[in-house]
Amino acid sequence: MISRSRSHLVLIPSYNPGRKVFETVRAARAQWDPVWVVVDGSTDGTAEGLQDLARNDPGLRVLLRAKNGGKGAAVLDGLIEAASQGYTHVLAMDSDGQHPAELIGAFMAASAANPGAMVLGEPVFDASAPTIRIKGRKISNWWANLETLWSGIHDSLFGFRVYPIAPLLRVMRSSLWMRRFDFDVEAVVRLSWRGLPAINLPAPVRYFTPEQGGVSHFNYWRDNVLLTSMHSRLFAGFLVRLPFLSVRRLLRR
Repeated sequence: MISRSRSHLVLIPSYNPGRKVFETVRAARAQWDPVWVVVDGSTDGTAEGLQDLARNDPGLRVLLRAKNGGKGAAVLDGLIEAASQGYTHVLAMDSDGQHPAELIGAFMAASAANPGAMVLGEPVFDASAPTIRIKGRKISNWWANLETLWSGIHDSLFGFRVYPIAPLLRVMRSSLWMRRFDFDVEAVVRLSWRGLPAINLPAPVRYFTPEQGGVSHFNYWRDNVLLTSMHSRLFAGFLVRLPFLSVRRLLRR
């Protein structure tokens, strides 16, 4: 029996993920208590299935959003509710089975030992990873490292990570952005600007074919335009903060 944590919870934003979500949730629950799923306006019937699971599992909670607002919007709803219940940290993971539920405990332990840090998954890809996705994330990672003066973010896009709730809430409430695919990158950059260090832990990632139940909502052109616009904003913010970031970097040496 897993003891319920009073400080850390697993938060899974979910939008039309197909049947993989049930495997994902069961795997997460085998590793941690509590697990919350934020259903972001799904129309594929998974909301009903998840609610059925939660009725028989006190360690699982399902939050419903009436309309799809994007990953960041779903995470924000979960953060607000988690903070109201006294939780201090969330481990965010995707609902499509790509992230390693078996590492939840190790990531939570790293967070408990370093509560002021972000614990970021550093993806370890296998042969299932699309080459175009691997090459594309290198560009985003380079920009994120430039925008944070190479402060230790090994991967800016991998969504398996533990956040301290309070600073992430402050960042998100002060921004009109960070509500869709841009959430993961902008969250780590802005938290780094606020002085949160990054702890990077390797984590395998799997990509599933449609025959294996894999569902992807990634749109190459739309999401890359979004990332380009986001990095333009972040770079402008970086230039404004550059003197302060430079001084802080020197003081840490």
